[in-house]
Amino acid sequence: MSKEILRIKAETPTQLYNYVNAKLIGLICEEPDPLANLANAAALLYLLLDDLNWAGFYLMRESENALVLGPFQGKPACTRIPLDKGVCGAAARTGEIQIVPDVHLFPGHIACDGASASEIVIPLIREGRVLGVLDLDSPTKGRFSAEDGQGLSSFVETLHRYVAWDELFAGR
Repeated sequence: MSKEILRIKAETPTQLYNYVNAKLIGLICEEPDPLANLANAAALLYLLLDDLNWAGFYLMRESENALVLGPFQGKPACTRIPLDKGVCGAAARTGEIQIVPDVHLFPGHIACDGASASEIVIPLIREGRVLGVLDLDSPTKGRFSAEDGQGLSSFVETLHRYVAWDELFAGR
């Protein structure tokens, strides 16, 4: 299915993210495999949101105190991110959404793709436990807003309803 077929002309960010969430539910509601669901979630964001050069997940490895690359769309990325480094590390460490208008001004920024200019990271927290982060990068400074933070938080809540996180982290 082409990007144009799935696109809607959203008049507001809320309308756009409602549409994205409806598409996400359709993709993952009957699929039990958590890795497949995260892969489709990353692909959906990359397909439907404008002006992205990377969309994906980093998953927590508590034994290493680090995030490890999960399903994504975009150029190859950094494989491991310590919790004391980068925007993803900050989101996992603090449990707070990170909206960075200019990644080059962020202390400790990790440049996996030199083309990235702005970033938003949503922590994946379930029952007080950090499971990982959802990370979106853009080649445009100031691409992400508080409305994106709200919309992507809703997207993450949808993931929490359908992704079998325990299966994903079993044996780790």
